Amino acid sequence: MNRMKERYTNEAVPALQKSFNFGNVMEIPRIEKVVVNIGLGEAMDNPKALEAAVSDLTTIVGQKPIQTKARKSIANFKLREGRIIGTKVTLRGERMWSFLDRLMNIALPRVRDFRGVSPDSFDGRGNYTLGLKDQLIFPEIEYDKIDKLRGMEITIVTTAKNDEHARAMLKFLGMPFRKEA
Repeated sequence: MNRMKERYTNEAVPALQKSFNFGNVMEIPRIEKVVVNIGLGEAMDNPKALEAAVSDLTTIVGQKPIQTKARKSIANFKLREGRIIGTKVTLRGERMWSFLDRLMNIALPRVRDFRGVSPDSFDGRGNYTLGLKDQLIFPEIEYDKIDKLRGMEITIVTTAKNDEHARAMLKFLGMPFRKEA
């Protein structure tokens, strides 16, 4: 069993049940999935950018991503419906726990001037979204092999009913939230 999943079952679940007085075990929030997304506006002009982003994302998460297409045309952005504008991957199970472990314990501390992630990036339903400026914070990516720095968005989808429960769960798992002044 992954050490992040072990920490969740052995430490976080009992602590959450005690602190929020959950009567049923199924009320305790858990992580459903993690979605990693790279938006590529430049893919319209440069098709090689999409290939590079797909290979970077595959290297980081260990799973082949799918390509996302524009849902509607936007004239100001010179965007047509159906054009490929990004790539994303949805992680569940062991890959999800492994990715979260690497994200929290290896990648985030490698961010320059890191003081923690924002504790306010919840959506109101217990899901947390984190934006990263470059892919170099992951040790799997070799600096010489990348063509351009690309940001990515990581969404942690939970079964929590509200942000307070999800924040407490992620804190127990070791998410390095910023200390508010």
